[in-house]
Formats: sequence, C-alpha cells, structure tokens
Amino acid sequence: MNSTRSAPRARQNESSSISAQVYRQLHSAIIRGEICPGEGLSESEIARQYSTSRQPVREAFIKLAEERLVSIQPQRGTFVVKISVADVLDARFVREAIEIAVTREAATSAPLSAIRELRDLIARQHALDPGHNDEFLALDEEFHRTLALSVGRAHAWRVIEGIKAQMDRIRYLSLDDATPIPRIIEQHERIVDGIEAGDPTVAAAAMRSHLREITVSLPAIASRFPELFSID
Repeated sequence: MNSTRSAPRARQNESSSISAQVYRQLHSAIIRGEICPGEGLSESEIARQYSTSRQPVREAFIKLAEERLVSIQPQRGTFVVKISVADVLDARFVREAIEIAVTREAATSAPLSAIRELRDLIARQHALDPGHNDEFLALDEEFHRTLALSVGRAHAWRVIEGIKAQMDRIRYLSLDDATPIPRIIEQHERIVDGIEAGDPTVAAAAMRSHLREITVSLPAIASRFPELFSID
C-alpha cells in the first residue's frame, strides 16, 4: 500500500523538479536577452527537449507569467514580453522599501560573521576579470541575499526575488556601459561600511543610492535598445 501511495508522489516530485529546471533556464535566458521580446515559446518543443510531458512546462510558463516575463495568450501561444519601464520603476520602489529596512536592521544587529561574509563577496567581485558579467550578477545577488538573511529576513528576500525580474533585465543590459561594475562594487562597500560602523542612517543612504542607480541608467538603456521596451 505504501508503494502504491508513494508512486504518484514520486511522479509529482519529478514533475516539480523538471518544472523548476525549465523555469530557471528560461528565466535566465530571458534576463540575459538570449530569448528576445516577442519571441514565442513552444510548450511542446520544450517538453520534447526535457523528455517530459507538457504539464511541467506549463507550470514554468505560469511562473514566468507571474513575473511578467512572458504573456500566455489562449489559442495563440506564450510570448516573451517587452520590458515595461513602469514595471521596472514599481519593482524598484518596492525593493527599495524592503532593502532599506533590512539594511537599517543589519546596521544594529547583523553578526560579525555576516559582515565578514559580505566583505568576502565584495572581494570576489573585485577579483573577477572584465567581461565576466554573469559571474558578477550572481555575486551581486548573493550579496543582497546574504544581507537579508543576516537579520533573518528570508521571506523579505523571497518577496524581492518575486518582483525583481524586470530590474534584472535592465541590470544585465547596463553593465560595463550605463552602470560600470566598479561603481556597483563601490556602492556595496559603502553599504557594508555603514553596517559595520553601526550607523543605520549611513547604511540606508548607501543602499538607497545603490538601488536608485537603475533610474539613472534606465533612460540610456531604453534609448539604446528601443526594440526591447514597451510603451507604457
């Protein structure tokens, strides 16, 4: 009886695992611009690539749609959406509110071990050779995640993960041009300096300046890649 009951559960777990894998790969490809706005995603083709049924692919599409990376159009298909300036600015607004609160809390309660970990992440960012943008963005994400976890704000970070997809598309386009990596690293250092000094005001101001960098680079990016943006 136990084996009979466990079989459907095993299939469900396998489906969830495949769905997560499909989601991660498509999410990354859209963020990096490897799949362009307007491009269609074939449910059946992707299912064949992963040797799976359509259900896990459909679940991945739904999650991408929730992040406003794709549009699911009945009887037509699923398409990658253009970048919405309004969505980017809304996401920045929400993220700023959360991360400034996290940074203030970290300045008064983050353990020394977390500060050392943040410093180590910055050192690894410095050590990257030019052009390694994928690695830098991974370290940048780890920096912000580590900061949230340093004060026990895992749920706050999950909220940020759910809203920042459009911001990530801009960030990928802006590196080495509108927003050079050395500038971002310097901003990270100022944030940690404020936290280590135990000064919530300084740390919060540094985080605010860091997150508002996107509003500086956004006009230049939209002008350079007009085909990637929607008219809000």
